[in-house]
Amino acid sequence: MKVGLFFGSFNPVHTGHMIIANQIVSLTTLDQVWMIVSPHNPLKKKATLANDFDRLHMVNLAIGDNVKIRASNVEFSLPKPSYTIDTLVYLTEKHPEYQFTLIMGADNLATLHKWKNYEKILDNFDLYIYQRPGIHLAEELIPSRARVLGDLPLLHISSTYIRQCLRKGISIQYLVPDAVFTYLEGSSMYRR
Repeated sequence: MKVGLFFGSFNPVHTGHMIIANQIVSLTTLDQVWMIVSPHNPLKKKATLANDFDRLHMVNLAIGDNVKIRASNVEFSLPKPSYTIDTLVYLTEKHPEYQFTLIMGADNLATLHKWKNYEKILDNFDLYIYQRPGIHLAEELIPSRARVLGDLPLLHISSTYIRQCLRKGISIQYLVPDAVFTYLEGSSMYRR
């Protein structure tokens, strides 16, 4: 089975995340996309993160009954902070019959050289790279095992913006999937 790994804080998961996951699984030869909920990205501040299980629950709500997209808590039991290479090695050992492809935004490609053992990622895994608004990908920066998916819709939605709206009491309807909107409406999450 070919599985795309879409890592993220998903803090909270939003419509842009879901469009990317669904488009990639629809436009490529991947059988599934696993949305890996990261407990702590070493390049981000942990203080702004909602509880790991709340974020996982929201990803499951967002996915609904789509059998081609799956939420994963694999990093919850791995050492913190979460390093992509460690998760890739763990999943490859646990599922040797699967072929894993890393999914990342063009903005992450620009900082890939800061990632732990990034050379091993580039040597051992294919990458699907989706464009991000305002990011220009220089041809020489695209790794040989990477495929840039230029056909995906570019959305100016961010989890940071959604959290700011919630703190200010501004509606986030349509910025997040309906089930996530309903869940957040009944919660005090992100409002402090």
